[in-house]
Amino acid sequence: MDEIKVGVVYPQIELGGDPAAVKRIGRATEDLGFDYLLAYDHVLGAVHEGREPPLLGPYTEHDPFHDPLVMFAYLAGITERIGFATGILILPQRQTVLVARQAADLDLFSGGRLRLGVGIGWNHVEYDALGQDFSTRGRREEEQIDLLRRLWSDDVVTFEGQFDRVDRAALVPPPQRRIPIWLGGFGEAAFARAARVGDGFMFGGGTAQVFDSWKRVKELLGEGGRSVEGFGAESFVRTDKGPEAAVDRMHEWRDAGGTHASVVTMGHGFTTVDEHVDYLVRVATALQR
Repeated sequence: MDEIKVGVVYPQIELGGDPAAVKRIGRATEDLGFDYLLAYDHVLGAVHEGREPPLLGPYTEHDPFHDPLVMFAYLAGITERIGFATGILILPQRQTVLVARQAADLDLFSGGRLRLGVGIGWNHVEYDALGQDFSTRGRREEEQIDLLRRLWSDDVVTFEGQFDRVDRAALVPPPQRRIPIWLGGFGEAAFARAARVGDGFMFGGGTAQVFDSWKRVKELLGEGGRSVEGFGAESFVRTDKGPEAAVDRMHEWRDAGGTHASVVTMGHGFTTVDEHVDYLVRVATALQR
């Protein structure tokens, strides 16, 4: 599809944590001509019942997740072309300097194929287990993005922030390029943060919500003196009306200025990896028409 990158969302909660499925979906993504593979992130799933404050997200202790950076490092060794996108990595619950090292190495080992999508998440149980403060996650994310970029670019870093401190230290070897950092989330705070410091935004929600959110981000970019040109916009595409309808939505997103669209195979009632791959085959065929 002209002027838009089309990727695949790894269907992690429907594949039972099967490592063979990671290999199959990764290679199918490359062989079918898609541009990248995107993966969600949760370190832990938590029981929802009896929580205060309540857990409002969709995943529980039963939903399997792979660490996206580890999974992508594996797939980088068995693929040659596709990009890898975290969509999103819950950055504030992780140590900033460690993420900088892991992301730099993944980008180096893959030949510059990483797009780091970050967000603040919703699972306070996960934050507590990882020793991080859930209540400050928005402010911490913005500071972390600044520190990540400095660690990737400066010969020696001295950094005194509210949440992180680095005393005359270096990340060696650094990545060979500026790793793009995209943001994800919902609502004004996430949109404003992306307009200030992001290279792009990953939009969730229904079609109308996504288009409205993109309109708002463009307004915020303009208010901040930033150009929409060069700012990425991604939509997650799932429809019950078939692969052709999914491609039609990608066309609509492209016409609205969207730059990336990710095919979601989850939620279709598939029970095997073969069914997920077959759907991707049909989407790839529809894209070529």
